[in-house]
Amino acid sequence: MNHKVLQIFYQIKKLTYIVSIILFSNCSISQNTKEVSTKYASTITAKELSDHLYIYASDEFEGRDTGEPGQKKAVDYLKNFYISQGIESPINENDYFQKVPASYMNTLIRSGALKDSENVVAYIKGSEKPEEIIIVSAHLDHVGVNEEGEIFNGADDDGSGTVAILEIAEAFKKAQMESNGPKRSILFLHVTGEEKGLLGSRYYTENPIFPIANTIANLNIDMIGRIDEYHKENPKYIYLIGSDKLSTELHTISEEMNKKHMNIELDYKYNDDNDPNRFYYRSDHYNFAKNNIPVIFYFNGTHEDYHRPTDVPEKINYEQLENRARLIFHTAWELANRKDRIIADKVEKN
Repeated sequence: MNHKVLQIFYQIKKLTYIVSIILFSNCSISQNTKEVSTKYASTITAKELSDHLYIYASDEFEGRDTGEPGQKKAVDYLKNFYISQGIESPINENDYFQKVPASYMNTLIRSGALKDSENVVAYIKGSEKPEEIIIVSAHLDHVGVNEEGEIFNGADDDGSGTVAILEIAEAFKKAQMESNGPKRSILFLHVTGEEKGLLGSRYYTENPIFPIANTIANLNIDMIGRIDEYHKENPKYIYLIGSDKLSTELHTISEEMNKKHMNIELDYKYNDDNDPNRFYYRSDHYNFAKNNIPVIFYFNGTHEDYHRPTDVPEKINYEQLENRARLIFHTAWELANRKDRIIADKVEKN
């Protein structure tokens, strides 16, 4: 082999090597993207969810009735958690409360006289598109204490959703601290007055901290800690409601994230427009849906302890609570980091 041929041979070999390195690097980037999401999702654990819930749904919080002393203890617990994690308020430094006046709520309820209350808000600012907002929500309240002095702890309703948000927020914060923070901003929204008529979420949508037009999706969590009678044999499930009603893309992303990461049975039984339970209209996501913001409502179904004093932390399935919280994290992660904002290609049927 003469010198020129040998030189050409080595140049081709060198180019082949460079191309192979580039291709390998691209594969590694794709693989690492999945691994990064999985890394932070793995910080959401049954143990930490349990630790939070045994406090949040304890007798000390007196059933978290809207505006009452137990609910005030609950919002302080949430605020102190966010401060401890270095997760900022979108209002002012150390001010995590969006005030919801009694005067506002009492014009909306049929009877009773509620006291001033508050939504709790915390957020992580997006690194590339901070003006675009994903809201992860759950209601912080429950129904308080009955006339016999029995405390309704609301471990599943909605202590489970509340503590899931805390763990999801912590996972996103860890990602941010390691320069893997979300490209879009994420608002962690704990709303008050859900049990009184979706009051806190309605107040937020009428008095938004970030423009409604910039809110790309709402992932709402209301009861994800129990197993209903239809899934006793297969507890690795979750009901999804609303995912396809306003955005084809959101539904597709939700399905893909589950298949890619969790393989939970996604049950759409209650997503039927003719569902007699009308769950689509009965939790806080609906106030966002009314504003044509794509939503997903995560729900484990009802059970024998629904709205009873027996809804306690001891009855929560923490393994499934972990699985469901991780699924929501992965979905929020994809929404926050994908190239394009999802499109609401359908209109809400009010």
